[in-house]
Amino acid sequence: MKGAISVYEEDLRGIRSGRASTALVDRLLVEYYGQDTEMRQLATISTPEPMQILIRPFDKTAVKSIEKAIRVSDLGVNPNVDGDVIRLNMPPLTRERRQELVKFLHKRMEDARIAVRNIRRNANDDLRDFEREKMISEDEKDHGEAEVQKLTDKYIEEIEEIGKRKEKEILEV
Repeated sequence: MKGAISVYEEDLRGIRSGRASTALVDRLLVEYYGQDTEMRQLATISTPEPMQILIRPFDKTAVKSIEKAIRVSDLGVNPNVDGDVIRLNMPPLTRERRQELVKFLHKRMEDARIAVRNIRRNANDDLRDFEREKMISEDEKDHGEAEVQKLTDKYIEEIEEIGKRKEKEILEV
């Protein structure tokens, strides 16, 4: 369940809020010598200004590939190539775009909740199997299911809190 939470948090870092974030592009796939490679493996990514991302490729021949990957992505940003660096000037978010991001955020929240519930189901199935194989008693199985439910509730509540913080960050003007 902790793994599901960390994947969820990693997904949320890639959702744009009011400021530029390196997480928007660091997992972007770039075709580099015929292979899809994550941007963070090809370049140093920084935010020198609140609304700008600076990408400095390790290999100057990768500039064109990185530029192309950014253009075809759904970021909605035009890359500015300045010699051997690429600058992404992030436009301010419109009200409509903010609402789209909130909808996307809610979808991610539901995906994370489903992941946690799937883990709960697997744990409960394991407990039932243990009881059938006489490894644990019925009381131990019931106690284990109650503990699994407590953990599930705790992690779903954590998902909700993280989502509310991110939603507030997105809607903040």
